[in-house]
Amino acid sequence: MTRVPGRQAPQPATTAGARTAAQEGADHDLQALFGESAVIFAYLAGPAHMLETANGAFFAAIGGERTGTGLPLGQLMPELAGQGFITLLDRVYRTGETHNARDARVLLGEGDGAREGFFDFTYEPRLDAGGNVRGVRVVGVETTQVKHAQRLTAEHRVLLEQIARQAPLPDVLEGMARAIEALAPEEVLVSVLLADPDGRHLRHGAAPSLPEFYNRAIDGIATGEGVGSCGTAAHRRQRVIVADIATDRFWDDFRALADQAGLAACWSTPILARDGALLGTFAMYHRTPRSPQEADLALARVFADTAALAIERHHAELARAAAEAREKAVRDDLAFLLEASSALTSDLDAAQVLSRLAGSCAPKLAPLCTVDLIEGGRVRRVAAAAPTPGERDLLTSHIPVYDAADDAVARVLASGTSEVARRTPTGPGPWHDLHVTGYLCVPLMDHDRAFGAVTLLSTGDHVFDGHNVALAEELARRAASAARNARQYTDRAALARDLQAGLLLPDLPDVPGTDVATYYHPAGEGLDIGGDFYDVFPLKDGRWAFLLGDVCGRGAIAATTTALVRHTARAVASRLPGPADVVQAVNEALIDRPGSHGTGFVTLVYGRLTPTPTGLDIEFVRAGHNAPLHRDSCRTVHALDAKGLLLGVTPDAHVTPHRLHLRPHESLVLYTDGITEARRQDGDMLGDQRLAEAVARLPGRPRAQLIIDRIVTTLHTFTDGGDIDDDRAILVLTATAPHSTATP
Repeated sequence: MTRVPGRQAPQPATTAGARTAAQEGADHDLQALFGESAVIFAYLAGPAHMLETANGAFFAAIGGERTGTGLPLGQLMPELAGQGFITLLDRVYRTGETHNARDARVLLGEGDGAREGFFDFTYEPRLDAGGNVRGVRVVGVETTQVKHAQRLTAEHRVLLEQIARQAPLPDVLEGMARAIEALAPEEVLVSVLLADPDGRHLRHGAAPSLPEFYNRAIDGIATGEGVGSCGTAAHRRQRVIVADIATDRFWDDFRALADQAGLAACWSTPILARDGALLGTFAMYHRTPRSPQEADLALARVFADTAALAIERHHAELARAAAEAREKAVRDDLAFLLEASSALTSDLDAAQVLSRLAGSCAPKLAPLCTVDLIEGGRVRRVAAAAPTPGERDLLTSHIPVYDAADDAVARVLASGTSEVARRTPTGPGPWHDLHVTGYLCVPLMDHDRAFGAVTLLSTGDHVFDGHNVALAEELARRAASAARNARQYTDRAALARDLQAGLLLPDLPDVPGTDVATYYHPAGEGLDIGGDFYDVFPLKDGRWAFLLGDVCGRGAIAATTTALVRHTARAVASRLPGPADVVQAVNEALIDRPGSHGTGFVTLVYGRLTPTPTGLDIEFVRAGHNAPLHRDSCRTVHALDAKGLLLGVTPDAHVTPHRLHLRPHESLVLYTDGITEARRQDGDMLGDQRLAEAVARLPGRPRAQLIIDRIVTTLHTFTDGGDIDDDRAILVLTATAPHSTATP
């Protein structure tokens, strides 16, 4: 029900006089109860809401300077009209209905002096003896501090959430500064400075409301006594309060700067880690001289601790990132070295190794790279790497002087130690054309002697640090080892070839009435001397000797045994009556050889042939070797069996001679077990039968070389081009027609 001012308000079933007396008593009780309390209490009268009386809490809330009574509330506090509070009072006075509000926001005061407040309040009608509304009673509690505490808690929670999800430190610090500036009841400007790792200087962290020129000026200030509020707080590890910058000695060197920025007071709190290390400072500036209240100090402590948490989390993240970066750098270095090492060892040619060294260094370690070697008392440039062919040509055309004192390469070759400089190399060179700004020269060492040098050249902003130097020296060490191994391999392979050539026929002899062809292929990469051998040499009276054998083992011992067999056979063949005697002499030589020359056995086919008008008369013996194959004029191939023991095992070889006549175009095929024991992937061997079939399938009247070609092709097809794990040798003797040449 709507009440009209001056009329009687709705009343419960009791007398008006009793009700009025009770109301007046309650008014006195309330005044007595709230007169000196923190609860706001005021009596307003009439439609103008004249302030009759109020307690101290009311005047403190609206501003201590506004203490007058007997004035309309709208006149005492004109700011209330625009916020709707006078309208609420009018409605309570008009209707007689109580109005309650919670956390009502009120701006108290006007202009720069206005402050924000929050209140829980009640507007109750005041009734006269007749039950008519004669005014409004105001009872309230200011909740501004509670509201600020809630906002502070919310802002603090947001900051903690940002820290937990690892938001960037500048964002966290700036958010914190803005939150404090918004929460502070008076204008405050917040600044956070971050300590350098050594704790001797402070760097700008966040100060969103301070002038930019001021932030730039104090960025990097030293920590020390009397260095403003922040430098002193950082030095002391204690809070420093300067209530008036204009008179405080700590600000002697910064007073003009503070005056230019409009700053009059500064309270600085050190931000400390859990172990006491300095992390930075948290400062609150004011534009008027001011000392802090306990609430200000508590606020500073809370947010200094929050800043410490954010900064420590940031430092931990930086340390983790740095550790990951170091780990990645180590992995990258290892990957680079592994890749470079693979490239360096992928070729057994020393020149290729050093060429790959230059390619590995540039551009990974430097834009330009050269590799020089000492050869015959002179320096020779063997490799160069550069971004363009023109730059590479410039590097290639420049050759250091071996004994020049002003040449970096010469000095490194002489000293065997690395040399690095952030300048162009001394001595002549195309440094200006290549825009060289620095160099690193590293020796290539063979034990304690430098046999070459790798030179890395900087251009532009590229510089050599300790990491580059260590990586280059490790790569040079690996390259030197690879080059040394390549040279050793080359020398050893050349020695093996020379020895093997000495054990084999350099050129096939021209045997009358005979087409001769041979094949030899050692196992592996040719570093060892093979155990297979063959020979064809003349005897007296127009006869010829031939042999093909296999020595147990490889290498130098096999070479001495091969040489013993061949030389013994050649020495005695013309002096002994037949092949069996020659083989017996060879066996005795093997039995009598010194133990240091080996003890391995030998398999051998030895024979002699005599050209006749109708072909070749052949007599041979077989000492534990594969049976030779005979391809006759009908293209039938069969093995020629002749019994005999291995040589070098027992004193008597027990060989049995075998004789046959090769008519024109018939062939005798001798081979070692590397042919028939060749295996394919499933482990199956070629075998004697497949070999015989391959020879038999040749059409017409094949020459000796064509028979060898067919055997080699059959081997390659059968093994699918697989590796050779045993030496292979073939000797083919084909009788030719008188005064004619065999044709396929």
